[in-house]
Amino acid sequence: MSRYGRSVSAETRKFTATKTWWILGIVLGLYAGMMTATFAFLFGSMADQLGEAGPGLGVQETADTVYSAIATYGYVVPFLVGALSATGELRHRTLALAFIAEPSRWIVLLGKVTTLIGMGALLGMIGIIGGVGAGATTLAATGGDAALGSSDTWALLARIIAAMAIWAVIGFGVGVLVRNQALAIVLALVFTQFLEPLLRAAASFWDWSANVARFLPGSATDTLVGASTMTLTSGSDGAVEPLSMGVGALVLIAYAVIAVLAGWALRWNRDLT
Repeated sequence: MSRYGRSVSAETRKFTATKTWWILGIVLGLYAGMMTATFAFLFGSMADQLGEAGPGLGVQETADTVYSAIATYGYVVPFLVGALSATGELRHRTLALAFIAEPSRWIVLLGKVTTLIGMGALLGMIGIIGGVGAGATTLAATGGDAALGSSDTWALLARIIAAMAIWAVIGFGVGVLVRNQALAIVLALVFTQFLEPLLRAAASFWDWSANVARFLPGSATDTLVGASTMTLTSGSDGAVEPLSMGVGALVLIAYAVIAVLAGWALRWNRDLT
């Protein structure tokens, strides 16, 4: 096995040896299910009252918007997993042991990032199980179409998994920079669940701020996924053209790269005292 392979194997064992990832996975599954069921019920109620699939949406668009809530609101979980993986290593000084076993810090870093991509994707799958299970059931119960036979639906779910994987890496970079575990948790929750949604809602009132808001990480996530309950409920008049899916993916990847490189320069490549 190569040095990189040994690093990935070691990092994987670190994750599977703790309860954190699967506890947060359960939280994500329940949270995703709650959010998709809520929007599916709201859209179903609108269909009953207005005689249409949703607020100006067709069947596929309604299903996509419901399932997109998995990423729109659930990306905080892989972000937390990535952040805690970094702060936990720094707090308990286990990172120093990793550097003793593998002197090349780049290899350790690549092993950590690779493992986090896999963990983020796994969390995305768990979120999809909970979110699609609850959302599809609620859509069917309210007379809607879950659109699970559509290739577009499955493509959207694949993009959700990709977005979750990238967010785990972003969380890792932020965790390396912050170092303090409690602060990392507070920052993750406040930014993802309160600050950015508020900024996006406020930015929709002016074209210049709406243009800037397109490049926020949550906005880039929604663009990559291809649908968003946040965009639907923001009150935007559509005057500002959204980013393309490819550009949204590049913006989100750029956040991950910048976070990891900043962590490398300011913390990872220095003494761990």
